[in-house]
Amino acid sequence: MSAIEQNARTQPVAPAGELGAEQFKFLFRQHPAGVCVITAAGAEGPYGFTATSVISVSAAPPVLAFSVAAGSSAWRHLQDTETLVVNFLDAEVADLSTRFARRGVDRFDGVDTCTLESGEPALVQAAAWTRGLIEQRTPAGDSFLITVRALSCRVSRSGRPLVYHDRSYHGLGEHSAIE
Repeated sequence: MSAIEQNARTQPVAPAGELGAEQFKFLFRQHPAGVCVITAAGAEGPYGFTATSVISVSAAPPVLAFSVAAGSSAWRHLQDTETLVVNFLDAEVADLSTRFARRGVDRFDGVDTCTLESGEPALVQAAAWTRGLIEQRTPAGDSFLITVRALSCRVSRSGRPLVYHDRSYHGLGEHSAIE
C-alpha cells in the first residue's frame, strides 16, 4: 500500500454535503501548487506574502487571480492597493517563500528588491514577475478572490519550478518529467 493510500485511510469520510474545513484542507494538500510571493507598496511601506493559489484566468486580456484569507494582514493591505507584483519563485529561492509566509518579522529584511517605475517592489531573485492592476475583490467563503489584470512582466530564468505539496517544497526538473 502506498503512503498516499495509507494517509487517505486515516482521513474520516464525511457524509454527503458535510465536507468540513479540515477535510477540504487535506484534499488540497494533495494537490501541488506553484509558489509566488505577492508584493506591493503600502501606506506604511512595502508588504508581501506567500501565495500558492495563483491561477491564470485569461490570456486575452491577460488576467490572473489568487485568494487571500479575510482575517490576514495581507487582506488589510490589499483593500487599499491598486497595483501589485506577483513574483514567481523557483527552487533556487525556496527560502523566500518561507520568509514571506512568516508572521511578526520584517519580510523584506535582507531581501534584494527593486522598485519598479510605478512604485511597487519586485523580488530581484524571483524567476519571473508580473505587475498587475487589481480589477476585483470578490468575497468567497472566509477569503477573497483577487482578480488582477497583468500589465507587464519579466522572466529572468526558467529554472526548476518551486512547488508546494503536502506541507513541503519540491523543485521540479528533468527527473520529474513523465514522457
